[in-house]
Amino acid sequence: MSHSTYDHAGASHGSVKSYLIGFILSIILTVIPFSMVMTGSASNSTVILTVVGCAIIQILVHLVYFLHLNTSSEGRWNVVALVFTVLIIGIVVTGSIWIMWSTHYNMMLQ
Repeated sequence: MSHSTYDHAGASHGSVKSYLIGFILSIILTVIPFSMVMTGSASNSTVILTVVGCAIIQILVHLVYFLHLNTSSEGRWNVVALVFTVLIIGIVVTGSIWIMWSTHYNMMLQ
């Protein structure tokens, strides 16, 4: 029996090397904003931009190295499912913020 990195459906599970690369990148992308916040070495706006930037990059690292999302034929349906999920979450969050803002605005008129 061979030890392939593919299961019966043909989806890739990745290799130890790809998991280690993802893990090391995740550690680096966590340590950078953590050290900036703990040392207070930059202005508040710089720290916020760094934290948000590292968070976005870390999301991409997790999607590629741990969830194995790519544009290959096996992973295309996973990408479609991810895009649909992000769209639904965006609609729910935007709608909730709109409702809360509207309610706050209308309550302050009295």
